[in-house]
Amino acid sequence: ACCGYHGWQDWYIGTTTRKKGVPDVVQKLTLTFQYNNIESLKELFKTHKNEIGAVIMEPMSVIEPEETFLGQVKEMTHQNGALLIFDEIVTGFRISLGGAQERFHVIPDLACFGKGMANGMPISAVVGKKDIMKLFDEVFFSFTFGGEVLSLAAALVTIRQMKKEDVIAHLWRQGRKLLEGYNALAKEYDLKRHTQCVGLPPRTVILFWDDKGNESLEMKTLFQQESIKRGLLFNGVHNICFSHTDEDIQKTLKIYEEVFAIVAQAVKEGNIKDRIEGEVIQAVFRKI
Repeated sequence: ACCGYHGWQDWYIGTTTRKKGVPDVVQKLTLTFQYNNIESLKELFKTHKNEIGAVIMEPMSVIEPEETFLGQVKEMTHQNGALLIFDEIVTGFRISLGGAQERFHVIPDLACFGKGMANGMPISAVVGKKDIMKLFDEVFFSFTFGGEVLSLAAALVTIRQMKKEDVIAHLWRQGRKLLEGYNALAKEYDLKRHTQCVGLPPRTVILFWDDKGNESLEMKTLFQQESIKRGLLFNGVHNICFSHTDEDIQKTLKIYEEVFAIVAQAVKEGNIKDRIEGEVIQAVFRKI
């Protein structure tokens, strides 16, 4: 049972609209449940009694977990004889050194982390309880860069630096300036009901809605187009790093202010699509 985004593997991508080529028998092996909706997971365990071996989820993506949600997931998973896995590729070494499990005080049975631990160098890690990890002795896994140790060295140096310089606090501090600055501009230009910056400060996402409250890729396209024109590569996500200075944040918000003026005028005149100079951006895939 899965909840969130878990990459390109067949077992996950078979739950999306990009499932072409994934065998039906593989698609049937993965079920989905809704974040912050414990009843949706409960229903899966009820419908597929004694069939679910693991629950894998992003402990947080954009929305924070409700107070008891993660704890309830863990309890229900164990009650049904399954393992709990946290996908911390995004949250690990970002919202805290110990990832979401440290911040929200819920420890899974297994967890995976990615290149955030090595300052972008290609590395990943599967970690977990000793009795479960011992099973890897009987599992064959190999990959092209399996013997590459430069990324291991980079991870050690990066983690030491993150501790020494209190990098996580910097991510929260700079990210909060962007988060609050963007939302203040949305209010100033009367676009609060059309766009908002959400998430925890170290990683935030900008959302856009039309007059009916539906996702607006047209508005996002116009915002992205005008941001790029002004030298800001924009894709709707803020991934803060230790190199981002106060000047970087100020420059970004200055560009956003100029773009907000254009988008606000387009909304007022009802001609967003006419202002787009290329194709409207499309979602990579949708969950089924």
